[in-house]
Parts: sequence; C-alpha cells; structure tokens
Amino acid sequence: MIMDDWLHVIAGTFILITLALGTWVHPYWYFFTAFVGANLLQSGFSKTCPMVAILRKLGVPEKR
Repeated sequence: MIMDDWLHVIAGTFILITLALGTWVHPYWYFFTAFVGANLLQSGFSKTCPMVAILRKLGVPEKR
C-alpha cells in the first residue's frame, strides 16, 4: 500500500473507533473524531498532514 492508502485506512479506523468510544464510553471521545475530521479538512487545502511525516519515517512509499 502507498501513502494515500495508509492515510485513508488510519483516518477511517480512528473515526470508527472514536465514534464507538463516544457512544459507549464517554461523549468526550467525539472531540477526537472532530480533530481527525478537521485534520483531514486542513490537509485537503494545505497538502500537509502530520501522519504523512510519521509514515515517511516508517518507510511507506509515496507512489507505486
């Protein structure tokens, strides 16, 4: 998998997990869900994302 694939998988996983935690554990988990959504929104405009830096350090390829 390439960088974009990993970003989608990680963001989707975080969103689903924090929605479940917000429903069954404590509503404050929805703030983390909002943070992930806001980060996706800003990365769409700025083309930068903190997760990209982490994935680069882990050696994830950017293109096929």
